[in-house]
Amino acid sequence: MESGAIIRADGLAKTFQVRTKRRGVLGGLRGALTEPARRVRAVQDISFTIAPGEIVGYIGPNGAGKSTTIKMLTGILVPTSGEATVAGFVPWKQRKELAQRIGVVFGQRTQLWWDLPLIDSLELLRFIYKVPEERFRRSLDRARELLELDAFLATPVRQLSLGQRMRGDLAAALLHEPPILYLDEPTIGLDVVAKTRIREFLAEINRERNVTILLTTHDLEDIERLCKRIIVIDHGQALYDGLLSTLVRRFGTTRELAVDFTVDAPDALDIFGGLPVTLVHREGPRARFLFARDAVSAAELITRLAALAPIRDVSLLEPDIDSIIRRIYEGEIDLTREQPVQTAT
Repeated sequence: MESGAIIRADGLAKTFQVRTKRRGVLGGLRGALTEPARRVRAVQDISFTIAPGEIVGYIGPNGAGKSTTIKMLTGILVPTSGEATVAGFVPWKQRKELAQRIGVVFGQRTQLWWDLPLIDSLELLRFIYKVPEERFRRSLDRARELLELDAFLATPVRQLSLGQRMRGDLAAALLHEPPILYLDEPTIGLDVVAKTRIREFLAEINRERNVTILLTTHDLEDIERLCKRIIVIDHGQALYDGLLSTLVRRFGTTRELAVDFTVDAPDALDIFGGLPVTLVHREGPRARFLFARDAVSAAELITRLAALAPIRDVSLLEPDIDSIIRRIYEGEIDLTREQPVQTAT
């Protein structure tokens, strides 16, 4: 294992044999006919290392191979080729030993018992993981405090809201104090309040216990709030591995300036000359401008606008990570051509 790495993937690949059925007639009998099996590559030659205490966003469109990668790193799936070590264990060969070192939360599944009160599920998991009483109480007390579990600890899991159930699943995944946490869509379907509480909890356990987190999500606000580093994959291949700030700086080429004048926004906006500035919208005293971040400063823009009419207020919007990632998914940004995969340092 690379020095300092707690998770290492080296050339991981997974191919599935997929059979489909179609309706047809064989020998005069109508029924379902099985097509010949076809090979589907879910993951192709994925390599990366993650250091202890990192929070890494692992993102890509549906079907990109994110969940398949997580399942190989937890030992649920055996790769077709490649190698991996997690906390010094080969996941699919030492799954039982690894279980004590990892926590896993799948947003659309639960490890809690549906008809039992939440506290009973947590007690059962204590025995499954063989967690000593003192350690269990310490973990449970911290989860109760950070996730505000007390209001529904005695409630059967089937009666919990989605946000409550997710908070229960996070508590369950961390009862045995694992150094590694895998999260697959942990905030899917949650309201703003529940998402905020879960993000704050994840940031806190990372600071407090140096928990390493690998996060897959379609909610890019999760990524912005939690991750400095991201790995972008598509069609099972890594397109980018590096700092989120680098991606924004490289491909977030424009910024937006909103200006509130004390009077109706002036229409004599030819003061920009040849500068790469576009009037996006003007209504009443407010005007919004899009400008190239590397060609003109916001300060210069404001100075020129103030010469036209008094300004009451301004706000500056930085490049939107959502739009950058959308452009990558839709092929407008070709990372394989414009920027090779780079490893964060």
